[in-house]
Amino acid sequence: MRLRWRDLGMPRADRSHGVTVEVIGWPTAAWGVSRSDHFLLMAEANCCAGCVPANPLAVIEVQARELLDLDAGVMRLSGTLQVVEGERDAWRYRLCDARPVGGVTRRRLLAASPLVCLPVPAMAQTPPGAVDMHTHAGNIIRASYGRDTLLDVAGPMRTGGLAVICLAIVADGPIIQVSSGRLRPGREPRPGELYEFSKTQFAKVHDLARGQSMAIIRSAAELRAAQASQPAVIVTSEGGDFLEGKIERLDEAYQRWQLRQLQLTHYRPNELGDIQTEPAVHGGLTPFGADVIRRCNQLGIVVDVAHGTYELVKAAASVTTKPLLLSHTGLTQRPSPWTRLITPDHAKAIAATGGVVGIWPVNSIAAISSYAEGIFRMVDQIGVDHVGIGTDQLGLLGPSSLPSYADLPQLTAALRARFNLDETAKLLGGNYQRIFAASLA
Repeated sequence: MRLRWRDLGMPRADRSHGVTVEVIGWPTAAWGVSRSDHFLLMAEANCCAGCVPANPLAVIEVQARELLDLDAGVMRLSGTLQVVEGERDAWRYRLCDARPVGGVTRRRLLAASPLVCLPVPAMAQTPPGAVDMHTHAGNIIRASYGRDTLLDVAGPMRTGGLAVICLAIVADGPIIQVSSGRLRPGREPRPGELYEFSKTQFAKVHDLARGQSMAIIRSAAELRAAQASQPAVIVTSEGGDFLEGKIERLDEAYQRWQLRQLQLTHYRPNELGDIQTEPAVHGGLTPFGADVIRRCNQLGIVVDVAHGTYELVKAAASVTTKPLLLSHTGLTQRPSPWTRLITPDHAKAIAATGGVVGIWPVNSIAAISSYAEGIFRMVDQIGVDHVGIGTDQLGLLGPSSLPSYADLPQLTAALRARFNLDETAKLLGGNYQRIFAASLA
């Protein structure tokens, strides 16, 4: 039986306890070990033992018959599958009495994981002008509370070929808490609290950019000129909560902090509208929210409707004169209560404005191939001109399929399994550059 990585966590794998299987993957052992009979096999190539994903559905523990060469790259192994239950700190799947079989052809590699990232340099080169449309990279959230220091983000961006990040503050941060496994508002904000906190966060974004020699992008020309060799930042707010119903603060943020992207809502139903993860209280977009969209169109600020309800999105589409952005989400055909995923109709409402939907790396399997598959599914619904990436780096509650920007070439290679160079460039930044230019025109 050939075991595929997408089988892990599914009945096909769980019913194969004691069955002889074949699996293709990349080995990793302890630091400095090049030969071993006990190691981990993963769905993606990784650089070292310190980068083993925490997700048990992306790793198989291997107990081999003999010492195997782990520096040879991708392996095709045969052995007896064990589904491990009840063992503390154990991986869920174990391949026992494993031995190498045959060679690994490109065809077999693709069969093992159709979207797997091939180590082909020409395919793995990130296109120029790549943009992450939503991120908290650099530890901007914790640093804003004074709990930690800012981390290097420019270095991984240069390594992975990422030119620009839309670096987001969290406007409702002080009142959000984890409840029942999801983020929810824990209390009502005090007057002026979110405004003052947001100013602290905006200052941290500028501190990060200045400390790492990253330019702040204010115009379409500056975005077009951005290169991964000198990464840049677009100042973003996740939530318009700092406005507190005062539209003049939007002008202030535009001038003082160079705000160029505004997400209307986050985890609090606010003065602008309703959110996906709480009961609706406004029926979608509020009149103030409509006014904010109009002012963003006038000033030259990208309007992001991530976290907003479908009703909010439809109303926003009827108000805006510029393309809408939905910076980070994924596709679902059957939405569950309080999901952050969106339906095809929800996505099509964004595309109808000429806008872009950003796919985030939240998947059941923390592998870059699964991230690419999420992008494929959205492209199938709204077309290659309306999809991008929004990693939500250091903002996710669970594991990410793209934990480091240094891994971006692997995503590029996975996308190249289906798309040509021009299409891949659109998905990794070109589509965002288009709506940014239209929003600032």
